[in-house]
Amino acid sequence: MIRMLASVTDPVESEIAVTAGADLIDLKNPDDGALGALPVSTIRSCLDAVAGRRPVSATIGDLPMEPACVADAVSRTAATGVDIVKMGILAGGDPQASIAAAAQARGPAALFGVILADMVSPTLDLVRAMAGAGFIGVMLDTGLKDGRTLRDHLSADALAGFIGQARDAGLSAGLAGSLRLADIGPLAALHPSILGFRGALCRNGARRDVIDQHRVAEVVHGVRVSSDRLRQAGAPDGLQAYGFP
Repeated sequence: MIRMLASVTDPVESEIAVTAGADLIDLKNPDDGALGALPVSTIRSCLDAVAGRRPVSATIGDLPMEPACVADAVSRTAATGVDIVKMGILAGGDPQASIAAAAQARGPAALFGVILADMVSPTLDLVRAMAGAGFIGVMLDTGLKDGRTLRDHLSADALAGFIGQARDAGLSAGLAGSLRLADIGPLAALHPSILGFRGALCRNGARRDVIDQHRVAEVVHGVRVSSDRLRQAGAPDGLQAYGFP
């Protein structure tokens, strides 16, 4: 079964996403980059709004790949009580050491890596480093948010290869990156564990706008229809099979 991840910015959007049927609630600040971090106080307010009805993840920000910087942000975010801390992999710095540092700082939270595929090549070495550090999953996303989707940057074969590498390493595999309704079918056919959305959920399709309950429900329906078709065809349940809480 493919889960639908909804990126939200505040408690009101968190409630909208839960009510509309999103499987995973992801906390981020779209005004501050691809993986912009929300204030700790806002994260806690969102957790109160969700009240345990869905798993909640939170991003740590578009940070340089410097181990001390990453570890501090992971520790601070994990201390809010989120289920999952999402760490982006950006160009430059030392991503391998930063992955190891994140693992040491995560506390009781799980870790999910996010490779910004328009900036960093999603190599097998990165996937294996995350698996070795105890991450539960890895997602491809885009960093530039310039109107192009993940599918504009990577071919179906490349995306399928990434999903296969993640699963071989024991990780859940997610796909995001300015995805629209039209992307659900082609990407679901690659059997990811998660499809993540922000802009498609918002009024006028603008990721910095407020999410709309009808748009969220429409995307949820699209993911579920595609997921049901895969299940009927005998596809594995990616999240249960690969350790998602």
